[in-house]
Amino acid sequence: MLGLARSGRAATLALLARGVEVVAHDRSAAVETDDLAAGGARVVLGGDDETLLEGVDAVVKSPGIPGEASLVAAARALGIPVLSEIELGARLLANPLLGVTGTNGKTTTTALLGAIFAAAGVPAEVAGNIGRPLTSLVGSIGEAAWVVCELSSFQLEDVETLRPRVAVLLNLEPDHIDRHGSFATYRDAKLRIFARQGEGDVAVVPRGFPPVPGLGRRIEFAWDDPLPAEPAIPGAHNRENAAAATAAARAAGISDEAVAEALRTFPGVEHRIEEIADVAGVRYVNDSKATNVAAARRALASFPEAPLHVILGGLGKRESYEPLAAAFKTGDRAYLIGAAATEIATALAVLGVPFTEAGDLAAALAAAARAARPGEVVLLSPACASFDQFTSYEARGEEFRRLVQKLSG
Repeated sequence: MLGLARSGRAATLALLARGVEVVAHDRSAAVETDDLAAGGARVVLGGDDETLLEGVDAVVKSPGIPGEASLVAAARALGIPVLSEIELGARLLANPLLGVTGTNGKTTTTALLGAIFAAAGVPAEVAGNIGRPLTSLVGSIGEAAWVVCELSSFQLEDVETLRPRVAVLLNLEPDHIDRHGSFATYRDAKLRIFARQGEGDVAVVPRGFPPVPGLGRRIEFAWDDPLPAEPAIPGAHNRENAAAATAAARAAGISDEAVAEALRTFPGVEHRIEEIADVAGVRYVNDSKATNVAAARRALASFPEAPLHVILGGLGKRESYEPLAAAFKTGDRAYLIGAAATEIATALAVLGVPFTEAGDLAAALAAAARAARPGEVVLLSPACASFDQFTSYEARGEEFRRLVQKLSG
C-alpha cells in the first residue's frame, strides 16, 4: 500500500481484515500507523526503497500519488499490477455502484443522490472522493445497499474492473493539468468510469456530449430539464447537478416523489457556495471548493446582480485565467492571494478588472470587508488549489469561516 492518508489507511485495514499480507508505506514519518501495525501490516515510513516491492503481488496506491512516483514506476517496470484504492474497493464489494465524476459539481451531486436514496428509503452509502474511502465500506454494509461513489480523475487513473451500474459524467473542462500533463490524459481518466459498462448499465452524460466508452445505455441531461421539484440550492449549475442526479436516480429505480422531496430539502454541501454570515448587510460566501477556473466562474455567475468582492488565488493548475477575468461584471473587485496571484493579476489587468494584491487570506478578507457595502457579497472562490498556504480546501474554507465569525463578533 502506497500512501497512508485516509484512503490508504482504509485500504490497508480492508486487506488485513481479509488475511492479506500488507506492506504499508508512506514517505512521511508523521502519519499515525499504530492500528495498521497492530493489525499485522509491515509499516515502512520514509524514503522510497524499491526493495519494498520484493515478493509483492500488487501495489495499491492512494489517489494523491502520481503515476510517475518512483515506486509506482518501478512496480510497473517489474510487471506488478498497480491498482487505485477505488479499484480495490470495487473488487471487494459486491454492491451496486452509482459512480459520479466530472470536473465540477461531483460532491454536491453525490451528496444529493445520497439524500435522494434516503428519501426513498433505499439503503445506500456515500463514499469515494467525497471524503469516505470506498474500501472503508468493506464488511460494514449489506450487499443489497447501493454505493453512491464520487470519483476523481486521480481515483480513476488505475481502475480495471470498476463497473458502475449507473455512471454519471457531469461536465468536462480543463483541470489538474499539472498532474495529468494534458487535457486529453485528464479526459481519458474521467471517461474510464464508462469503459467496462455493459448493456444493462446506464451512462448519464450532458446533452450533446460525444460518445463515451462502454456499452451502457445513454441518458442525457441539461440544466433546463423538467424536474420533479425545483432544487433548494441556488444557481444554474446546481440545477444542472440536480438534473444529472434526477436522471441517475431514475435509472437506479428511485421514484420521482423521493427525488422531489430531496430536491426541495437538500441544503448543499460545505465549502461550495455556502453562505456563512450576513454582517451589516454584507453576505459572506465560502466557495473554497472552487479549485479551478470553471468552478469559480460558476460561483461568480450565481450572483448576477450583487456587486462581488472575490478572493482568488492559491496554487495554480496551469490554467488560463482569462476566462475567469471575463466572468467579472462591472462593480466587482478581486483580492489576490497565494502563489498564483501574479498570474491572475495579469489576466485581470488586461480586462480592466480592479484588484488588490493581498498576499494571504486574512489580509484579503480584511480588505474586502472594508470595501464591501450592504447588499454586496464577499466571495471566497479561489480558482486554485490550496496547498501553497493550506493543507486542503476544507482547511482554507474553515479559516475563512473563522475570520468571518471574528468580523461578526
